[in-house]
Amino acid sequence: MDIPVPLLIGGAEDGGTDGGRESTWLPGHREKLNLLQRSWAAAGCGAVAAPTFRGNRFRLPRRDGEEDVRGYNRTLVELTRRAVGPEVLVAGGMGPAGQELEPFGDVTFEELVTAYAEQAAALEEAGVDLFLLAEGMTMAEERAAMLAVGQASGKPVVVLARCDEEGRTESGTDVLAALIVMQGMGAAAFGLSCGEGAEVLLEQLQRLTPYATIPLAVVADSAMPAPQTLAEAGVRVFACGGGISGEGVAALSRDLEQVDLSRFVPPERDPDVIPCASEKEARFITPDVDVGETIECTPDLMEEILEAEEICPQGALKIAILEEDDVAVFAENQYAIRDALCLWSDVPELLEQALRVYQGRAFWDGTGDLEPEFLAEMAKKYGLVLL
Repeated sequence: MDIPVPLLIGGAEDGGTDGGRESTWLPGHREKLNLLQRSWAAAGCGAVAAPTFRGNRFRLPRRDGEEDVRGYNRTLVELTRRAVGPEVLVAGGMGPAGQELEPFGDVTFEELVTAYAEQAAALEEAGVDLFLLAEGMTMAEERAAMLAVGQASGKPVVVLARCDEEGRTESGTDVLAALIVMQGMGAAAFGLSCGEGAEVLLEQLQRLTPYATIPLAVVADSAMPAPQTLAEAGVRVFACGGGISGEGVAALSRDLEQVDLSRFVPPERDPDVIPCASEKEARFITPDVDVGETIECTPDLMEEILEAEEICPQGALKIAILEEDDVAVFAENQYAIRDALCLWSDVPELLEQALRVYQGRAFWDGTGDLEPEFLAEMAKKYGLVLL
């Protein structure tokens, strides 16, 4: 499902910290929330986000020893819907879980998916029109949330990322890599915020433009480039938060009405330049890429990955998943991968398990004997590039 463009998204933020404790919207703030959400709609926002960004089991404050994920998300969506009326879209906000994944922390990727799936199901039940993944999420959190939303809903997902002047997120991922992974997994739009000023923001957006097959987005503030300039770079979604006043939102809404999007033709793309990504880096391959020697998942996998990336000039690795135990070995060591990755297995279930835990966008070199229908499903769900 596509999103209407141009789209202006507003919404109340979901609190901060209070004396070291999480502070979130609670039923006692109904009137304040109602006024805030109504103000976004009145300023011209076509969508308003419910302040549910901390509404997952890891971040939601406990009451009577447990988190009421379903009730919390449902209440805030219903309050937002009531405030903005039927003509304005309601977005379900999803944000960082704040958990380190194994092997650096105690949480598995599947536990992260389960937490986001619980929240996504609650938001879908509450009737959101789209989902909004907040700035500050790691690649693993974004991927887990994308899988969770896909499990619960067919609604569009807008993904936001915060970057520095080098185009890196706080967790070190190049935003171009994030775009490649997110659009491969079916995001409806991908966008940026940047605290380094309008010039840096535009520079990073223009890095994305040649590879974006989905609309780009920005987190709007008073210092951003002109809407016309952003539209030329492919921006179609503007997410408004605390960095822009109500008057600024209304002015932005008026400016967008004057932008003729039909004037901007997407850039031509070279079919022989194929984007892939590791967790941190964007990588580009050609249809005849040389993947080098196949690496098996032995206890020495980490060393073999590092050695292959140092001595092999082709810029791509091929790792084989041959049995069940290989998936765990691969998951533990895949963080060392920086080059493009060809994942290979002749067992469909094992290939999917490896694709699920890989925090990048892998490719398939066509040398295996797997059914085309299965491979097409892997491409749709995990962004697997099929050569």
